Amino acid sequence: MKRRAAVIGLGHQAAEDHLPGLALSSRAELVAVCDTEQDIVHDRADALGVPGFTRASDLLAEIEPDFVIVAVPHHAGRAVIEECATRGVHVLKEKPFATSVDEARDLASICHDGRVELMVALQRRFNPIYASVAGMLDQIGTPFLISGHYSFHTPDPGAGWRGDLKLAGGGCIFDMGYHLVDLLLWYFGLPSRVLAEFSTTARPGGGYDAEDTAVVQLGYDTGLYGSLLLSRWMAPKTEFLRVLGTAGSVVLTKGSVQRLALDGTVVEELTRPYAPSVATAQIDYFCRVLDRERPNACGPDQHLAHAAFVASCYESKQAGRYINPKEML
Repeated sequence: MKRRAAVIGLGHQAAEDHLPGLALSSRAELVAVCDTEQDIVHDRADALGVPGFTRASDLLAEIEPDFVIVAVPHHAGRAVIEECATRGVHVLKEKPFATSVDEARDLASICHDGRVELMVALQRRFNPIYASVAGMLDQIGTPFLISGHYSFHTPDPGAGWRGDLKLAGGGCIFDMGYHLVDLLLWYFGLPSRVLAEFSTTARPGGGYDAEDTAVVQLGYDTGLYGSLLLSRWMAPKTEFLRVLGTAGSVVLTKGSVQRLALDGTVVEELTRPYAPSVATAQIDYFCRVLDRERPNACGPDQHLAHAAFVASCYESKQAGRYINPKEML
């Protein structure tokens, strides 16, 4: 029997990933949708043939789903998670996990007390290209330099709630940058020092206060160091992570990963030009977590580190010095 799933928040992420992912899932089925916009709810519910709601509490009370996929604006996530935990409903939450370290701690406690599983939705974790990187890193000697880049151009980086620091919790570091931060922590763990510089000046007079472009420097006690460049103003769309070691390097892009010799010769390469739905793989994996067939590797305890990393970026900007994110934990 399939798990009964609902989607709360019917914006771009739900339309592009979560709803199509559920449609192809072998372990879950959509039973309801919810959004604060009545017209959006009506259109989606009618097209999908499921009940629609404008209040998460009403959906949870009436439908009683096994789990919900939460894809709401950052500031609204806590209230939805609290409501789900109160009712014993599990949560697959679109990143980020929380808007601050304190909120991350609170939500971890809330999920624990409510005995609900929460998994943060990070689709790169379910793409074999990204999963293969750790094995390649073992073949390049001692890694000592990391260079990450994730950028694209949006005409108005301050549009909607994403440009409002109070609602979004942060700009390119906190939002799109969360993906690159997750890869960094997945492969190497939490750094011992972080220094960030960022701006809100890409569009003069834009009227937004969430950063549009940022450079984050980082270092580990092992001697590994590097930087991340993040921007929602810089074209063309670019995403890569390069790791240099004493015996070679690894270069990860969205569709491939290469291991290079010191002279730049490609030693091995993996590509995935025709990827099946990663969103479906993520949903099916979460169902296996609920069935105790798989561990939850993207749960609240793990994402306390993500919250600490992001918070250290903003604190370092304000203080003008390196911050140790581990001290925030």
